[in-house]
Amino acid sequence: MQPASGNDPLLPPLLGDTRDEFTLPRATAMAYELKKGEFLQIIDVEGQQCSDFTAFRADGLHRGEELMIDGTVTRSMVRRAYPGPGLLDKFYDRDMTPLLKVVQDTCGRHDTFGLACTARGYEERGFPGHVNCSDNISEVLAPYGVARRAAWPAINFFWNTWIDPGTHHIMTEESHSRPGDYVAMQAMEDLVCVSTACPDDIDPINGWNPTDVHVRIYRPETPIRRAVAYREKEDAPMSISQNSAFHDRLAPLTQHFAPARDLWVPVSFAAQGTIGEYWACRNAVTVQDMSGLRKYDIIGPDAETLLQQATTRNVAKLAVWRGSYTLMCDAAGTVVDDGTLFRLGPDLFRWCCGSEESGRLLEALAQQMGLQVRIHHLGGAMPNLAVQGPHSRDLLRKIVFTQPTVPALDHLKWFGVTVARLHDRDGAPFMLSRSGYTGELGYEIFCARADALKIWDAVIEAGEEFDIAPMGSDALSIIRIEAGLAAAGAEFAPGIDAFEAGLGFAVDMSKPDFTGKAALQRNAAAPRRLLKGLLLDCNDVPHHASPVHDGERQVGVVTSATRSPMLGHAIAIARIGVEHAQNGARLEIGQLDGRMKRLGATVTDIPFIDPQRKRARA
Repeated sequence: MQPASGNDPLLPPLLGDTRDEFTLPRATAMAYELKKGEFLQIIDVEGQQCSDFTAFRADGLHRGEELMIDGTVTRSMVRRAYPGPGLLDKFYDRDMTPLLKVVQDTCGRHDTFGLACTARGYEERGFPGHVNCSDNISEVLAPYGVARRAAWPAINFFWNTWIDPGTHHIMTEESHSRPGDYVAMQAMEDLVCVSTACPDDIDPINGWNPTDVHVRIYRPETPIRRAVAYREKEDAPMSISQNSAFHDRLAPLTQHFAPARDLWVPVSFAAQGTIGEYWACRNAVTVQDMSGLRKYDIIGPDAETLLQQATTRNVAKLAVWRGSYTLMCDAAGTVVDDGTLFRLGPDLFRWCCGSEESGRLLEALAQQMGLQVRIHHLGGAMPNLAVQGPHSRDLLRKIVFTQPTVPALDHLKWFGVTVARLHDRDGAPFMLSRSGYTGELGYEIFCARADALKIWDAVIEAGEEFDIAPMGSDALSIIRIEAGLAAAGAEFAPGIDAFEAGLGFAVDMSKPDFTGKAALQRNAAAPRRLLKGLLLDCNDVPHHASPVHDGERQVGVVTSATRSPMLGHAIAIARIGVEHAQNGARLEIGQLDGRMKRLGATVTDIPFIDPQRKRARA
């Protein structure tokens, strides 16, 4: 971070070569010109400060025509409340001409519905004469021939608004932006822009205390890549999302990436499309970048003791070169994280999981228990690929070399693990596990960053005879729902214990103790809700959290849903009251406020496909 000037608060590091930069003191506005290709960075200096913004096409102003950002057009084009880095990243004018592309956004909460604050708005709340953004905007745009307006539509960066689903009122509270948060955009036309430092001090939108906004303009040749902010938890330091180690091979295949934790991962690939990727995984073989997984090494003489207390399966039964799917729970039996625990030696384990919270849990538990153990977060040092599908083993036979001291590829049973090399004893090393998130026969490769592209190339070349296809997150979502596999924020979430999340199979109640055991014992004695499947009578796909009804009464909630290509209709995973969870029971999923449209469904077990997991065990 660098000072804005003198004793001012710190600013984020420069993104590149600046052409200009300036500070907007609170309650002011400034107009400025932006050339096509230049980058604009709008910075919330002290945090929780809104900055109204708009931009006009310079060629339009030369003709006397005001062609500015249109919030309604923009929302319609990007199909969300505001654009962000990625595929749907542009602000448009009324002619649907893109004016700016959002490249980086470290806040992620903005508004495109409200006006810039107005004199009338303050007057009607008892504050006549209050300085306001609309008047400030009119004053600074006057030299460009822009007509004065009493109320300016604007893009309200850092203004935290949402629509209450019950009343449909637009709600607001303090901004989510932290000191130094920013939005960076690239001009797609020559523009005249205006930014404000909003003066609103009579409600929470500026944290009750308006502050300054800082603006930087970068030259077109500045290499600013797309990024969003990532924080391990709410008060953790910010990091900027990165491209994965496989990005140089993925980027030529698709433009459709989305952030997964701190990495950009493909959503789909245009050549095959989501359904093509799905069938490739079912019938042939696919490769997918899964580097967003978190990996921890747990090392030391007390490693087993720690993991025995932290996880729900019996680690004492886990042999070297074996893995198991297991959970970490809190004292209430709520699932904190799930993942695969591999044993690489008597005192050496590798935990591959979904979030950093389990790492913090392990650290706290080790300290509390006074154990001799080290928990090492691998960060981005171990990217990984999932090679999944009925021909995955055939593919790997062509490229995997193992020493006789470790399990060979053909000796790996489900959840087995080994260390291997590409082709021969001098090839690139990697960890190879027989695991995955698809329910198909599959393997996962974990390697060093330096070897990532080498391994990708070898997998693709070996897979050509088996019609290998890259797979994105959309296809994986379909397959994992068909396979009845749980996802964080869906099947397990705050307040949902391991049994209600459908993960009781991963809980060993015969263990002497583990975190959450007492709560799970109590809950298991009188279960209230079960995770079940719903076979819909139609192709309509209900949203997450859609209500499940028996007549007028809500008896459950949808956790995940998709249209199943294999079954030919929609399916859903739902958490249902035990009284209504019998297989064959008829229920309805509510749409349009849960009342005006109903989707008929039949209760069934999960997984929907291959209930005995014969494919994965093949």
